[in-house]
Amino acid sequence: MNSDDRIFVAGHRGLVGSAICRRLQSLGYDNIMTVGRDRLDLRDGAKVWRYFIANRPQYVFLAAAVVGGIGANSAHPARFIRDNLLIQQNVIDAAQWSGTTKLCFLGSNCIYPKHAEQPIREEALMTGPLEPTNAAYAVAKIAGITMCQAYAADYGFNAISLMPANLYGPGDNFDLAAGHVIPALMRRFVEAKENDAESVAVWGTGTPRREFLHVDDLAAACCFLMEHYDSPEVINVGTGSDVTIDELARTLADVTGYQGRIEYDASRPDGTPRKMLDTHRIRKLGWRPEKLLRPGLEETYRWFMRNRQGRGVRT
Repeated sequence: MNSDDRIFVAGHRGLVGSAICRRLQSLGYDNIMTVGRDRLDLRDGAKVWRYFIANRPQYVFLAAAVVGGIGANSAHPARFIRDNLLIQQNVIDAAQWSGTTKLCFLGSNCIYPKHAEQPIREEALMTGPLEPTNAAYAVAKIAGITMCQAYAADYGFNAISLMPANLYGPGDNFDLAAGHVIPALMRRFVEAKENDAESVAVWGTGTPRREFLHVDDLAAACCFLMEHYDSPEVINVGTGSDVTIDELARTLADVTGYQGRIEYDASRPDGTPRKMLDTHRIRKLGWRPEKLLRPGLEETYRWFMRNRQGRGVRT
């Protein structure tokens, strides 16, 4: 990518999209194209087509998606599959037909089978049943990957598909019902501390293991792979280490200063027992994450406390 190339970031207000914009700006790219949902609903194929024909972006980062934690996925599976399928179909198709040079599609580690061998290699895709609590979202993402690969095969379209580990960082969704585990737990601990609550309830048993990737590291990987990766085969982006949910909860309690009890609700789903990605493929290309978990959580906590009363925090 050249510094003056037209680069469209779809979903620029979200956790990933905003991080990609920050990364591009730090690297000196000065022609970043963004448009809000109020002006362009990516679920509307006709509007997406008109936007691409009018603006002809040369590079596209497809970070727009409907995302959420176990609760949101379980409560609204229809929305998770329908909206994501529409967004992906419209943007990928319009990009190819309008002459986009390259597209970066953001997937999710939930595309892999529930009981995939750990750490999860890219070849594990579609080799077993999915985790039921987020199957609708996973199927939508798998469809997006398959569409990128099909367009590469049929039209020679250069589309890469990244599968990141569980994400967190500034700009996350701190909604207690819809947010992922880190922002939702962080908010619970903050409010429990402020209300002098004796305990905080955490879903599940605390035993599942998860790998967490700071969103700024993902944004760096996206820009790196736009320059150094051209295969239609999926590529994992992660840290190569994981923690139990119990270890995460205790770290978050310490970061936020909460000193009460942590109680686990085993009647709630745990989700996949373990999710850690094999990152040999991206490491072989020369990329490494920079942010460790504890400092990343502290940074996210400071951002949340600064912005929680403003429009910048989704709660």
